[in-house]
Amino acid sequence: MCKPGDEEILGEFPSDKLLLLLVNSAGIATTTDTYKEEGSNKKLVAGILAFCGVVTVSSIIAMAAMSVQISNKAQPASAGTSSEGATIIINAGSGSTSGSSTATVGTTTKDEVQLFARPPVAGPNECEGKKIQIDNVDCLIDALEKVLPQAGGNVTMGFKGEMVVGHEPIKTPYFQNDMCPVNVHWHLGAEHLSVGEFDEMGAGPNTKPGDLRRKLAGNEEVRGGFRCRHYDENDKKFTKEYDWQHCVGMEVGETYEVHWPHSAAGACGTINQYQTPFYDGVLCRVGILGDLSRLPQQVGVQGQVFTIVNDEDYFYPDLMRGMIVDGEMGKQITKYTGSTTGTTRDNEICSAYSPITWQVDRKCHMISASSFDKMCADMKSQRDDMSDDLYPHGSRELVDSKYVANNQNNRALRGN
Repeated sequence: MCKPGDEEILGEFPSDKLLLLLVNSAGIATTTDTYKEEGSNKKLVAGILAFCGVVTVSSIIAMAAMSVQISNKAQPASAGTSSEGATIIINAGSGSTSGSSTATVGTTTKDEVQLFARPPVAGPNECEGKKIQIDNVDCLIDALEKVLPQAGGNVTMGFKGEMVVGHEPIKTPYFQNDMCPVNVHWHLGAEHLSVGEFDEMGAGPNTKPGDLRRKLAGNEEVRGGFRCRHYDENDKKFTKEYDWQHCVGMEVGETYEVHWPHSAAGACGTINQYQTPFYDGVLCRVGILGDLSRLPQQVGVQGQVFTIVNDEDYFYPDLMRGMIVDGEMGKQITKYTGSTTGTTRDNEICSAYSPITWQVDRKCHMISASSFDKMCADMKSQRDDMSDDLYPHGSRELVDSKYVANNQNNRALRGN
């Protein structure tokens, strides 16, 4: 709350000192002479401060910039003073500005402030080593007999799996079920199938329709999944190289399926929320899961498929936090129960981490390479070491329908 008389107190504060205080509070180097101004400017800034009562960093920067503009109109810049602004380089890697987002602040210096992706202060990690090892099982015998539905399956509208199950997937957003994301990782190509979106007819920079393999960095050959149908070799946004600073083994024009495992037993809202391997995050506070009879209502994965483009019109800054829900993105969702995925499983060897909920976007979307690189920078900023998830993993082959649950739900998520 503003107190009577604050206007007069601040109004008597020397204008050059007041503006210097504002700008320096925002962490921007300044020179006092540049910001001198007289009379009405002093009263204007003082009045704003007294009226607001609480000055945030953003308001400090805004008022400082406004005052600079006013003073610049009143008098020319001093001789020998640069008129160029300082550049703030966000998440720059190895001192390079390539592929980084920049913002210019209206100061009179040419200083560059580089914010590198790095982990926070070291401390205990309550989730470390919490993974419970459960061996894979024989699909034909164990998965069918013990009713362990598998993923990734066919999520095309109208498809129904053949495995009869007695449980249902979560039909509302995970955050409404006391769950939080505990990891993010992605696979080369799509592990799920959505006919007309990501399927056998999709293509990429190294694949033609029907080709599901590709060599990654280091000549390591991994199995790729289905590709989207966006790729156009004659459109430079699919072919122009991007200077990756944080992600590893990525390529413009390729298709990737991103997974965000969620859990009610995660270290939600703490510095240890995100974990690699994701099992540590899912099972961090395993006691919350009880006897596991409600596992499909306590553990789930979001899946969304993207084609990478080198075009900033497709930038999303917070990909690490979960599925993008914006317009057509995150709108057409198939919900079903399945298992963990990856190339150690196929249609003979199945995952025993089952059943869990899957919520998969049936559409393929274009997204900028910088969106992924920003996500990788954010991953590097977590307390737990997530370096084993900074590159694309191989994709499991499409699960046979007899191992896919028959509980697909294709309605829009309630509550989004």
